[in-house]
Amino acid sequence: MRRLLSDRRGSFGAVVLCLTLFVAAAAPVVTTGTPAAQPDVVGARFLPPLATDRHGGFHPLGTDRFGRDVWTRLAYGGRVSLSVSLLAVLLSVVVGVAVGAAAGYATGGLTLLLLGITDFALALPRVVLLLLLASLWPPSAALVVLVLGATGWMTIARLVHGEVRTLAARPFVESATALGAGRARVLWRHILPNALTPVIVATALAVGNAIMLEAGLSFLGLGVQPPTPSWGNMIASGRDTLVNAPWVAAAPGLALALVVVACTLLGDAIRDVYHGETGDGKRET
Repeated sequence: MRRLLSDRRGSFGAVVLCLTLFVAAAAPVVTTGTPAAQPDVVGARFLPPLATDRHGGFHPLGTDRFGRDVWTRLAYGGRVSLSVSLLAVLLSVVVGVAVGAAAGYATGGLTLLLLGITDFALALPRVVLLLLLASLWPPSAALVVLVLGATGWMTIARLVHGEVRTLAARPFVESATALGAGRARVLWRHILPNALTPVIVATALAVGNAIMLEAGLSFLGLGVQPPTPSWGNMIASGRDTLVNAPWVAAAPGLALALVVVACTLLGDAIRDVYHGETGDGKRET
């Protein structure tokens, strides 16, 4: 952890993500009102950043076409976008680790079947598959989680499969087997703990990708639906006001870009620290 935080990329990514998570979690405290509130549509619409409306309300990031506070919607939208993306990545990791571990440690037809399913899913264009699945059912946050999770596990499965296959041939696995440990215990207690470190790196990178995909689906109207704010539908609502009120789309757009860059930098830093500390990336238990 010390080496990770001493890396400028890691420290920047960790600080940005911690601040974003804090603002999202403490949205009722750090903002005023509710994200869907329209107290004065005529008098408060399209107020610029740092403006005060005629009722004395301060708007640090301005207001949108309905007089809604952009800062409030940004904080609550971050709560939605981050939670949806994190749940989707968690689902991808669970499925990917399970499939990859089973394919890497099993023998015979099960390995061929799991790898065949994984390769078939990898061959499908993810964006096209996302749009297809999202268009089959009514848009919702739960649907976005399921769609992103169902289309993001294959890379992790391939990664875990390779790690498990490599670790299964190492001496500590042979020693555990010679001492009488069953195959399930060897996989759970000895192989998987050593195979999860590269998964952590892939997870950090996948979070940024999931945030972008969630925003893209919401931007197209296939994700989180208004009036519930997410960064994607906030950008979509401000795309036709870029000339007279650019802050409506610029605020969520900048937040989205900053968080994605932070996830990427943090993932790169974790990868470098992991390879620097372990050499070949494996520890024996």
